[in-house]
Amino acid sequence: MNTLRIAWRQLPFFIWLIALWMLLWGQFTVLSALTGLIVALFVTRVFRLPPVELSGRVNLWWGLVYIVTFIGNVVLGSLLVAWQTVDWRHQPETAIIAVPLRTDDDLIMTHVGVTASLIPGSLVVHTDRDRRIIYLHFVGVHSLADVEKQRRGVQRWEARIVRAVGSRAQVEMLKSPAPGVGGHGSGGQDR
Repeated sequence: MNTLRIAWRQLPFFIWLIALWMLLWGQFTVLSALTGLIVALFVTRVFRLPPVELSGRVNLWWGLVYIVTFIGNVVLGSLLVAWQTVDWRHQPETAIIAVPLRTDDDLIMTHVGVTASLIPGSLVVHTDRDRRIIYLHFVGVHSLADVEKQRRGVQRWEARIVRAVGSRAQVEMLKSPAPGVGGHGSGGQDR
């Protein structure tokens, strides 16, 4: 009975592996789903990854908000980076920004990092798991106000992800104020 419960909790991760396989091949067919199933079985049995603890909770509304906002940010980020590329008058400035997260969950931290990296103009360069800080490289940062804007933007991604798939305790934690960077935001370390 316990094995069945563990398998049920791991089912979303397993489905994600199959969907990732289909995305990698760019085919959404029965054959690609079947080969994805075989690869997912192989990966989960051979590479014995630690079990991913999912919250068992999915909020469809916040999932939709996340997807729509993400697509809009990808389009906007693409346009901004394209404009910065063709605007020969200005060299875009960059910054490495420390973004402290509220949740102490590896899966949420990974989702936040992947989301931020998929939006053009930003890329994860380092994660500090113990202190829950993600360091990102941003293009188009001109001032300390831009640094704070980018930091708050990533923290909003964390909040959307937690509202969509986080546990009830994590959702409650969002009601507390966002953490500061604890010394990483001053003295030129963010730029």
